[in-house]
Amino acid sequence: MSELQVDYTKRELLENHPVAEPLIAGGVRCHGGFDDEGNYVSPRTKNRWPAIRAWQQQRQDQFGTPLLDIALDSWPGAYPNVAQAKYLLREGVRDPIIARLTQIGTVEGFGSMIRYSPIPDLQRCFAEDVRGTATWHLGRGLYEAHARDEAGYKNEGGHKQMWFAARDVAFESPLTDDQTQTMMDRMFGYGATAGSAASTLQPMFPDVDQSLEVLIQSMARLLLIEISAHHVFAWAEEVLADHELVAGDGEAARLVSYIRADEAPHVEYLKTTLSEMRDRTFVTDSGGRVAGTEVVGRIWERARAESVGARHEANVRLVRGEIEHALEGHPRGTDILAEFDSIAA
Repeated sequence: MSELQVDYTKRELLENHPVAEPLIAGGVRCHGGFDDEGNYVSPRTKNRWPAIRAWQQQRQDQFGTPLLDIALDSWPGAYPNVAQAKYLLREGVRDPIIARLTQIGTVEGFGSMIRYSPIPDLQRCFAEDVRGTATWHLGRGLYEAHARDEAGYKNEGGHKQMWFAARDVAFESPLTDDQTQTMMDRMFGYGATAGSAASTLQPMFPDVDQSLEVLIQSMARLLLIEISAHHVFAWAEEVLADHELVAGDGEAARLVSYIRADEAPHVEYLKTTLSEMRDRTFVTDSGGRVAGTEVVGRIWERARAESVGARHEANVRLVRGEIEHALEGHPRGTDILAEFDSIAA
Protein backbone atom coordinates (compact mmCIF):
# COMPACT_ATOMS: atom_id res chain seq x y z
CA MET A 1 0.00 0.00 0.00
CA SER A 2 2.79 2.44 0.87
CA GLU A 3 4.00 2.38 -2.75
CA LEU A 4 0.64 3.43 -4.18
CA GLN A 5 0.27 7.06 -5.16
CA VAL A 6 -3.15 8.02 -3.83
CA ASP A 7 -2.83 11.81 -3.62
CA TYR A 8 -3.17 13.84 -6.80
CA THR A 9 -3.52 17.51 -7.60
CA LYS A 10 -6.38 18.81 -9.69
CA ARG A 11 -3.91 19.65 -12.42
CA GLU A 12 -2.63 16.06 -12.46
CA LEU A 13 -6.12 14.59 -12.71
CA LEU A 14 -6.89 16.85 -15.67
CA GLU A 15 -3.65 16.10 -17.52
CA ASN A 16 -3.76 14.65 -21.03
CA HIS A 17 -1.60 12.13 -22.79
CA PRO A 18 0.26 13.66 -25.72
CA VAL A 19 -1.38 12.79 -29.04
CA ALA A 20 0.03 12.63 -32.56
CA GLU A 21 -3.23 13.76 -34.17
CA PRO A 22 -6.27 15.56 -32.74
CA LEU A 23 -9.84 14.32 -33.03
CA ILE A 24 -11.87 16.48 -35.42
CA ALA A 25 -15.58 15.64 -35.41
CA GLY A 26 -18.04 17.52 -37.58
CA GLY A 27 -15.45 20.24 -38.10
CA VAL A 28 -15.04 20.71 -34.34
CA ARG A 29 -11.76 20.07 -32.51
CA CYS A 30 -12.79 17.60 -29.83
CA HIS A 31 -10.98 16.24 -26.82
CA GLY A 32 -8.75 13.20 -27.05
CA GLY A 33 -6.85 12.24 -30.16
CA PHE A 34 -4.78 9.50 -31.75
CA ASP A 35 -1.37 8.09 -30.91
CA ASP A 36 1.38 7.28 -33.40
CA GLU A 37 -0.32 3.95 -34.25
CA GLY A 38 -3.68 5.62 -34.87
CA ASN A 39 -5.28 4.35 -31.66
CA TYR A 40 -7.77 6.65 -29.93
CA VAL A 41 -6.57 8.16 -26.65
CA SER A 42 -9.21 9.37 -24.17
CA PRO A 43 -8.78 12.82 -22.64
CA ARG A 44 -7.54 13.55 -19.14
CA THR A 45 -6.47 9.97 -18.45
CA LYS A 46 -2.68 10.30 -18.09
CA ASN A 47 -3.03 10.28 -14.30
CA ARG A 48 -6.77 9.69 -13.83
CA TRP A 49 -6.61 6.00 -14.73
CA PRO A 50 -3.56 5.26 -12.52
CA ALA A 51 -5.27 7.17 -9.70
CA ILE A 52 -8.51 5.20 -9.99
CA ARG A 53 -6.64 1.89 -10.02
CA ALA A 54 -4.60 2.93 -6.98
CA TRP A 55 -7.73 3.96 -5.05
CA GLN A 56 -9.40 0.68 -5.94
CA GLN A 57 -6.38 -1.31 -4.77
CA GLN A 58 -6.14 0.71 -1.56
CA ARG A 59 -9.81 0.13 -0.78
CA GLN A 60 -9.48 -3.59 -1.47
CA ASP A 61 -6.44 -3.81 0.81
CA GLN A 62 -8.21 -1.90 3.58
CA PHE A 63 -11.67 -3.44 3.49
CA GLY A 64 -11.57 -6.55 1.30
CA THR A 65 -15.13 -6.04 0.11
CA PRO A 66 -16.42 -6.34 -3.48
CA LEU A 67 -16.56 -3.18 -5.55
CA LEU A 68 -20.11 -1.90 -5.83
CA ASP A 69 -21.46 -2.99 -9.21
CA ILE A 70 -24.53 -4.20 -11.05
CA ALA A 71 -24.89 -6.63 -13.92
CA LEU A 72 -25.48 -5.14 -17.36
CA ASP A 73 -28.36 -7.53 -17.99
CA SER A 74 -30.22 -5.91 -15.08
CA TRP A 75 -31.52 -3.35 -17.58
CA PRO A 76 -33.92 -3.83 -20.46
CA GLY A 77 -32.22 -3.37 -23.83
CA ALA A 78 -32.18 -0.16 -25.83
CA TYR A 79 -35.46 1.18 -27.21
CA PRO A 80 -35.98 0.96 -30.08
CA ASN A 81 -33.82 -2.12 -30.46
CA VAL A 82 -31.39 -2.45 -33.36
CA ALA A 83 -33.82 -4.36 -35.58
CA GLN A 84 -36.59 -1.81 -34.95
CA ALA A 85 -34.29 1.13 -35.62
CA LYS A 86 -33.05 -0.35 -38.88
CA TYR A 87 -36.61 -1.15 -39.93
CA LEU A 88 -37.62 2.49 -39.47
CA LEU A 89 -34.62 3.62 -41.49
CA ARG A 90 -35.42 1.18 -44.30
CA GLU A 91 -38.92 2.63 -44.38
CA GLY A 92 -37.47 6.12 -44.66
CA VAL A 93 -38.61 7.08 -41.16
CA ARG A 94 -35.40 8.72 -39.96
CA ASP A 95 -36.67 11.36 -37.55
CA PRO A 96 -37.06 9.13 -34.46
CA ILE A 97 -33.45 7.92 -34.76
CA ILE A 98 -32.22 11.46 -35.33
CA ALA A 99 -34.25 12.54 -32.30
CA ARG A 100 -32.75 9.76 -30.17
CA LEU A 101 -29.20 10.79 -31.05
CA THR A 102 -30.08 14.43 -30.40
CA GLN A 103 -31.58 13.50 -27.04
CA ILE A 104 -28.44 11.61 -26.03
CA GLY A 105 -26.18 14.50 -27.02
CA THR A 106 -28.34 16.99 -25.16
CA VAL A 107 -28.29 14.92 -21.98
CA GLU A 108 -24.51 14.54 -22.28
CA GLY A 109 -24.29 18.34 -22.28
CA PHE A 110 -26.06 18.40 -18.91
CA GLY A 111 -22.93 16.73 -17.54
CA SER A 112 -21.29 20.14 -17.26
CA MET A 113 -23.45 20.75 -14.18
CA ILE A 114 -21.61 18.13 -12.13
CA ARG A 115 -18.81 20.61 -11.42
CA TYR A 116 -21.29 22.70 -9.40
CA SER A 117 -22.26 19.87 -7.03
CA PRO A 118 -21.92 21.07 -3.41
CA ILE A 119 -19.37 18.94 -1.55
CA PRO A 120 -19.34 19.14 2.25
CA ASP A 121 -16.36 18.81 4.59
CA LEU A 122 -15.97 15.12 3.85
CA GLN A 123 -13.63 14.29 6.71
CA ARG A 124 -16.18 15.66 9.18
CA CYS A 125 -18.81 13.34 7.69
CA PHE A 126 -16.90 10.07 8.27
CA ALA A 127 -15.41 8.43 11.33
CA GLU A 128 -12.52 7.00 9.31
CA ASP A 129 -9.87 8.87 7.36
CA VAL A 130 -10.95 9.68 3.79
CA ARG A 131 -7.79 11.44 2.66
CA GLY A 132 -6.06 9.85 -0.32
CA THR A 133 -9.29 8.32 -1.66
CA ALA A 134 -11.45 8.85 -4.73
CA THR A 135 -14.00 10.41 -2.37
CA TRP A 136 -11.43 12.98 -1.26
CA HIS A 137 -10.70 13.90 -4.87
CA LEU A 138 -14.27 14.52 -6.06
CA GLY A 139 -13.81 18.27 -5.79
CA ARG A 140 -10.11 18.03 -6.53
CA GLY A 141 -10.35 17.16 -10.20
CA LEU A 142 -12.66 14.15 -10.67
CA TYR A 143 -15.88 16.10 -11.08
CA GLU A 144 -14.19 18.72 -13.25
CA ALA A 145 -12.72 16.04 -15.53
CA HIS A 146 -16.14 14.41 -15.82
CA ALA A 147 -17.79 17.74 -16.67
CA ARG A 148 -15.22 18.52 -19.36
CA ASP A 149 -15.54 15.04 -20.85
CA GLU A 150 -19.30 15.37 -21.23
CA ALA A 151 -19.79 18.95 -22.36
CA GLY A 152 -16.39 20.01 -23.67
CA TYR A 153 -14.14 22.75 -22.35
CA LYS A 154 -13.42 26.17 -23.82
CA ASN A 155 -12.94 25.66 -27.58
CA GLU A 156 -12.67 21.87 -27.31
CA GLY A 157 -15.71 19.71 -27.91
CA GLY A 158 -16.79 16.85 -25.65
CA HIS A 159 -19.39 14.12 -25.80
CA LYS A 160 -22.24 16.52 -26.52
CA GLN A 161 -20.51 17.72 -29.68
CA MET A 162 -19.36 14.19 -30.59
CA TRP A 163 -22.90 12.77 -30.43
CA PHE A 164 -24.18 15.64 -32.57
CA ALA A 165 -21.32 15.08 -35.01
CA ALA A 166 -22.15 11.36 -35.21
CA ARG A 167 -25.77 12.26 -35.96
CA ASP A 168 -24.78 14.82 -38.59
CA VAL A 169 -22.32 12.46 -40.29
CA ALA A 170 -24.80 9.59 -40.39
CA PHE A 171 -27.77 11.65 -41.56
CA GLU A 172 -25.95 14.43 -43.42
CA SER A 173 -26.69 17.39 -41.13
CA PRO A 174 -30.43 16.75 -40.79
CA LEU A 175 -31.36 19.56 -38.37
CA THR A 176 -31.09 23.31 -38.02
CA ASP A 177 -30.65 24.81 -34.55
CA ASP A 178 -34.34 25.81 -34.53
CA GLN A 179 -35.43 22.28 -35.42
CA THR A 180 -33.22 20.85 -32.69
CA GLN A 181 -34.77 23.18 -30.10
CA THR A 182 -38.29 22.33 -31.25
CA MET A 183 -37.50 18.63 -30.95
CA MET A 184 -36.03 19.03 -27.47
CA ASP A 185 -38.98 21.10 -26.29
CA ARG A 186 -41.31 18.37 -27.52
CA MET A 187 -39.34 15.58 -25.83
CA PHE A 188 -38.39 17.24 -22.55
CA GLY A 189 -40.96 19.97 -22.19
CA TYR A 190 -40.41 23.67 -22.76
CA GLY A 191 -37.91 25.16 -20.35
CA ALA A 192 -36.62 21.82 -19.01
CA THR A 193 -33.20 22.14 -17.39
CA ALA A 194 -30.38 19.87 -16.36
CA GLY A 195 -31.03 20.52 -12.70
CA SER A 196 -34.69 19.53 -12.75
CA ALA A 197 -33.98 15.88 -11.89
CA ALA A 198 -31.97 16.80 -8.80
CA SER A 199 -34.93 18.71 -7.35
CA THR A 200 -36.88 15.45 -7.03
CA LEU A 201 -34.36 13.89 -4.66
CA GLN A 202 -35.87 13.30 -1.24
CA PRO A 203 -33.82 12.75 1.93
CA MET A 204 -33.64 9.24 3.33
CA PHE A 205 -31.28 10.02 6.24
CA PRO A 206 -32.22 13.46 7.65
CA ASP A 207 -29.55 13.28 10.37
CA VAL A 208 -26.77 12.82 7.82
CA ASP A 209 -25.29 15.98 6.28
CA GLN A 210 -27.85 16.66 3.57
CA SER A 211 -25.38 17.97 1.03
CA LEU A 212 -23.58 14.63 1.37
CA GLU A 213 -26.77 12.61 1.01
CA VAL A 214 -27.74 14.58 -2.11
CA LEU A 215 -24.23 13.99 -3.42
CA ILE A 216 -24.55 10.22 -2.90
CA GLN A 217 -28.03 10.10 -4.42
CA SER A 218 -26.77 12.00 -7.46
CA MET A 219 -23.69 9.79 -7.82
CA ALA A 220 -25.80 6.62 -7.57
CA ARG A 221 -28.13 7.85 -10.29
CA LEU A 222 -25.23 8.98 -12.42
CA LEU A 223 -23.40 5.67 -12.08
CA LEU A 224 -26.52 3.74 -13.06
CA ILE A 225 -26.96 5.99 -16.10
CA GLU A 226 -23.33 5.45 -17.07
CA ILE A 227 -23.56 1.67 -16.69
CA SER A 228 -26.89 1.38 -18.51
CA ALA A 229 -25.44 3.51 -21.33
CA HIS A 230 -23.57 0.35 -22.39
CA HIS A 231 -26.76 -0.71 -24.17
CA VAL A 232 -27.09 2.71 -25.82
CA PHE A 233 -23.50 2.61 -27.10
CA ALA A 234 -23.90 -0.90 -28.45
CA TRP A 235 -27.19 0.07 -30.13
CA ALA A 236 -25.79 3.25 -31.67
CA GLU A 237 -22.58 1.61 -32.90
CA GLU A 238 -24.48 -1.19 -34.62
CA VAL A 239 -27.09 1.05 -36.21
CA LEU A 240 -24.61 3.71 -37.34
CA ALA A 241 -22.20 1.13 -38.74
CA ASP A 242 -24.76 0.00 -41.35
CA HIS A 243 -23.42 1.53 -44.56
CA GLU A 244 -26.64 0.76 -46.43
CA LEU A 245 -28.79 2.79 -44.05
CA VAL A 246 -26.64 5.71 -42.94
CA ALA A 247 -23.93 7.86 -44.47
CA GLY A 248 -20.34 8.33 -43.41
CA ASP A 249 -18.80 4.91 -44.07
CA GLY A 250 -18.85 4.00 -40.38
CA GLU A 251 -17.37 7.27 -39.10
CA ALA A 252 -20.43 7.90 -36.90
CA ALA A 253 -20.05 4.49 -35.25
CA ARG A 254 -16.36 5.15 -34.65
CA LEU A 255 -17.21 8.41 -32.88
CA VAL A 256 -19.56 6.51 -30.58
CA SER A 257 -16.79 4.01 -29.82
CA TYR A 258 -14.54 6.89 -28.72
CA ILE A 259 -17.25 8.20 -26.40
CA ARG A 260 -17.65 4.70 -24.95
CA ALA A 261 -13.93 4.58 -24.18
CA ASP A 262 -14.13 7.99 -22.50
CA GLU A 263 -16.98 6.88 -20.25
CA ALA A 264 -15.03 3.98 -18.71
CA PRO A 265 -13.18 6.10 -16.09
CA HIS A 266 -16.49 7.71 -15.12
CA VAL A 267 -17.94 4.32 -14.26
CA GLU A 268 -14.86 3.27 -12.32
CA TYR A 269 -14.38 6.39 -10.20
CA LEU A 270 -18.09 6.45 -9.30
CA LYS A 271 -18.04 2.76 -8.33
CA THR A 272 -14.91 3.39 -6.27
CA THR A 273 -16.26 6.45 -4.47
CA LEU A 274 -19.57 4.83 -3.55
CA SER A 275 -17.73 1.70 -2.39
CA GLU A 276 -15.38 3.78 -0.23
CA MET A 277 -18.34 5.48 1.43
CA ARG A 278 -20.21 2.20 1.86
CA ASP A 279 -17.21 0.69 3.66
CA ARG A 280 -16.94 3.55 6.16
CA THR A 281 -19.00 4.91 9.05
CA PHE A 282 -21.06 8.07 8.65
CA VAL A 283 -21.04 10.68 11.42
CA THR A 284 -24.46 12.29 11.80
CA ASP A 285 -25.20 15.94 12.56
CA SER A 286 -26.12 14.94 16.12
CA GLY A 287 -22.84 13.07 16.63
CA GLY A 288 -24.23 9.59 16.08
CA ARG A 289 -22.89 6.85 13.82
CA VAL A 290 -24.52 5.09 10.87
CA ALA A 291 -22.93 2.25 8.92
CA GLY A 292 -22.08 3.12 5.36
CA THR A 293 -23.68 -0.14 4.26
CA GLU A 294 -26.98 1.26 5.55
CA VAL A 295 -26.69 4.71 3.97
CA VAL A 296 -25.16 3.82 0.62
CA GLY A 297 -26.98 0.47 0.46
CA ARG A 298 -30.46 1.96 0.79
CA ILE A 299 -29.72 4.87 -1.53
CA TRP A 300 -28.27 2.50 -4.12
CA GLU A 301 -31.25 0.15 -4.00
CA ARG A 302 -33.74 2.98 -4.46
CA ALA A 303 -31.72 4.44 -7.33
CA ARG A 304 -31.44 1.00 -8.95
CA ALA A 305 -35.18 0.42 -8.74
CA GLU A 306 -35.87 3.84 -10.28
CA SER A 307 -33.32 3.27 -13.05
CA VAL A 308 -34.71 -0.05 -14.26
CA GLY A 309 -38.28 1.00 -13.57
CA ALA A 310 -39.70 4.52 -13.70
CA ARG A 311 -36.73 6.21 -15.39
CA HIS A 312 -36.47 3.57 -18.12
CA GLU A 313 -40.23 3.67 -18.69
CA ALA A 314 -40.18 7.47 -18.93
CA ASN A 315 -37.44 7.33 -21.54
CA VAL A 316 -39.34 4.72 -23.56
CA ARG A 317 -42.37 7.02 -23.53
CA LEU A 318 -40.23 9.90 -24.82
CA VAL A 319 -38.85 7.84 -27.69
CA ARG A 320 -42.22 6.25 -28.45
CA GLY A 321 -43.72 9.72 -28.67
CA GLU A 322 -41.16 10.67 -31.31
CA ILE A 323 -41.93 7.54 -33.34
CA GLU A 324 -45.67 8.22 -33.26
CA HIS A 325 -45.06 11.90 -34.08
CA ALA A 326 -42.98 10.91 -37.13
CA LEU A 327 -45.73 8.59 -38.39
CA GLU A 328 -48.57 11.08 -38.02
CA GLY A 329 -50.07 11.61 -41.46
CA HIS A 330 -47.83 8.96 -43.03
CA PRO A 331 -49.89 6.99 -45.59
CA ARG A 332 -48.58 3.71 -44.15
CA GLY A 333 -48.16 4.93 -40.59
CA THR A 334 -50.45 2.36 -38.98
CA ASP A 335 -48.86 -0.56 -40.82
CA ILE A 336 -45.32 0.63 -40.10
CA LEU A 337 -46.06 1.01 -36.40
CA ALA A 338 -47.63 -2.44 -36.25
CA GLU A 339 -44.62 -4.02 -37.96
CA PHE A 340 -42.28 -2.02 -35.71
CA ASP A 341 -44.01 -3.39 -32.61
CA SER A 342 -43.95 -6.94 -33.96
CA ILE A 343 -40.16 -7.02 -34.04
CA ALA A 344 -39.67 -5.95 -30.44
CA ALA A 345 -37.07 -8.07 -28.63
